[in-house]
Amino acid sequence: MYYLSNVKKIDLSVSEDQLEQIGREMGLGLNRYELGLIKDYFKRLNRDPTDIELQSLAQAWSEHCCYKSSKNLLKRFILSDSSQGILLGEDAGIIDFNEEYAYAVAFESHNHPSNVEPYGGAATGIGGVVRDILCMGAKPIALIDSLFFGLPDRDKRSKFLFNGVISGIGDYGNRIGVPTVAGIIYFDEGYKNNCLVNAGCVGIVKKSQVVPSRSKEGNLFVLTGGKTGRDGIHGVTFASAELSERSEEDRSAVQLGNPILEEPLIHACLEVTDKGLVDGMKDLGGGGLSCAIGEMSFAAGCGACIEIEKVPLKEEGMHPWEILVSESQERMMLSISPDKVDEVLEIFDYWDVPATIIGRSLPGNLFIITYYGEKIYELELDFLINGIRYDREIKVREIKEEKEYFDEPKDYNSMFLSVLSSLNICSRESVIRRYDHEVGGRTILKPLNGGIKNPSHGDAAVIKPLEDSYKGLAISAAINPSFMGINPYKGALSAVDEVCRNLVSVGARPHSLADTLNFGNPEKPIVMGDFYESVRALGEIAKELKIPYASGNVSFYNERSQIEDSQIVPTPSLFGVGIVEDIRKVVTSDIKGENLLYLIGDTYEELGGSEYLKIIGKKGVVPSVDVDRLRRSIEAVLNGIKNEIIISAHDVSEGGIAVAVAEMCMGGGIGADLDISGIKGMRSDIKLFSESNTRWLVEVKKDDEKDLIRTFMECSVSIIRLGETRGDRLVIKDGNKDLLNVSLIEMYDTWSRMLEKIIL
Repeated sequence: MYYLSNVKKIDLSVSEDQLEQIGREMGLGLNRYELGLIKDYFKRLNRDPTDIELQSLAQAWSEHCCYKSSKNLLKRFILSDSSQGILLGEDAGIIDFNEEYAYAVAFESHNHPSNVEPYGGAATGIGGVVRDILCMGAKPIALIDSLFFGLPDRDKRSKFLFNGVISGIGDYGNRIGVPTVAGIIYFDEGYKNNCLVNAGCVGIVKKSQVVPSRSKEGNLFVLTGGKTGRDGIHGVTFASAELSERSEEDRSAVQLGNPILEEPLIHACLEVTDKGLVDGMKDLGGGGLSCAIGEMSFAAGCGACIEIEKVPLKEEGMHPWEILVSESQERMMLSISPDKVDEVLEIFDYWDVPATIIGRSLPGNLFIITYYGEKIYELELDFLINGIRYDREIKVREIKEEKEYFDEPKDYNSMFLSVLSSLNICSRESVIRRYDHEVGGRTILKPLNGGIKNPSHGDAAVIKPLEDSYKGLAISAAINPSFMGINPYKGALSAVDEVCRNLVSVGARPHSLADTLNFGNPEKPIVMGDFYESVRALGEIAKELKIPYASGNVSFYNERSQIEDSQIVPTPSLFGVGIVEDIRKVVTSDIKGENLLYLIGDTYEELGGSEYLKIIGKKGVVPSVDVDRLRRSIEAVLNGIKNEIIISAHDVSEGGIAVAVAEMCMGGGIGADLDISGIKGMRSDIKLFSESNTRWLVEVKKDDEKDLIRTFMECSVSIIRLGETRGDRLVIKDGNKDLLNVSLIEMYDTWSRMLEKIIL
């Protein structure tokens, strides 16, 4: 038949060298061992594979899809004891919210595409994570992003990537009407060759309407949304290899986003879900149709048959294997009972979203594809989906952290302003204003706190998911790559500590976590050593705190093959969600009036990875985490907020106490007169700039001071009175020693202009 000239059979009865050559020519991204397993499989079947079968296996066995280098470690440390409160964990995690509703969480990486085409890569990263939420039957209500770049003041390419990524995120999120409410922007030389783009989404869903990402025997497969094209072909194999000089030629692996189609697609999917017409739904993300139908069928314990010529196409002449593995965007696969399919098609027609029946679920374990009536594909699903697992060689690097000697600053004002204006501390307002963080009317606490004229950073956003309830969700992100570069274990612990502090600062109890684990080439033992230490830390602290990981993603190969030692800083990016029992009692970080300021928690000589030591050029000791102290501190701060004793709170992180109090003062437009002599046993600069974990600054009215002290003493948590908030200057001394005396105007001008001046 004429059409079958588009399908080729591949002879695998060749030498290992020739087998590798076949893999390279077809762009499979599989190694010699993996190709050998496939060769043996078809030898057992006594036939040659078709090109579409090989391409399908390559997608399913890619690092991006099957987690072949990380699955064993994830099961050991993170997935072993993290089910508390999770109702379902598939494309997104579904977590209990109240008696009737659950919230959904998803967190994904889109690193490689964003390095090649920053606007499109970032935009489609947002679109994909929104569909991960949608396919569980949940309504997307908030977005978050964690972004990591090289130094834009030194590197033009980093500046180009930054502007492209920010534009892609803003344009896509704004156009689909989902607010971007929180995130991280971090700059480090370690991301010069590989920027990272991690996108997260939160949704809300009735428990009775949660849709699993699986099919049902006898159901029809309905493909909805955008047409299928050559954009996104080999996207997951592209994302499962190091970048190289040829990566710019792989632009076809970068998907093309269409937010104008995604918006009605969201409405149509939610309507069929609300009417109980869907048995299963899955986003066509990595691996396209191949992975979506394969995974839906395997999860349901049934087989599948699709007629691939029925897939609507963007262009003529596409080969069947291209149709199967294309990752064209804005597409969803629905599993629909035959008696409900007409109603489903009518709803999608009403929303002007294409919907096409392309196949059905079958008994058994076979995935079958026909092309104009001829069978061109038949694979056992357990072979396709189970893939392979590696126990990669692990080399944990020897870490020597030492306190280093350096001179105390001669001019504290100058040093403070240098820290305040550093790229990882300065204002993000110029970026935040490019995102719509209020669309939908659910954003109770926004990314910026304080006055309209001179706002400052908040610690977490707060969303009101339900119209008839004051119960809310707090959303925040955290990771300090500078800690990770020195000590991955302590850096990962610090990330969980910080995301918990952020949530608690607004009055939310930490409830679930999501992670995107960004690392270099897993075939290098030192990279796997960093990965091992990171997931070990993430698992241990979450288990101690009884906070589950609701969603996760692993992104390996973040380095460039032609550049030695180009792997990124180990970056386990975290996204935390907290429960706010009453949104009317949340607090912000800005100073409210002439009151008292207290430091919660203990300060140590832990400057490793701090912004202060970066300026000086020293390494130092990374902050440790005491999980029991963190747990007790969380209870104390939450009690203080609940009882309306604490009227503003801010976590102490990058830049230490000096930066934390500056941000509080700038947001409130009120200065402070402080004395840090209550912090004992260290030099003044260490007191100011140490980034020790589990610390907050809190504002309290003078009449409530005794209640504050009693609240923290009951939980055995350290508390130190620093001074009073008043005037229009930040004045800090250490006993009789004057340290800082800076006006709010000078602080704000220094803090607010740096990023805008360098980037835009």
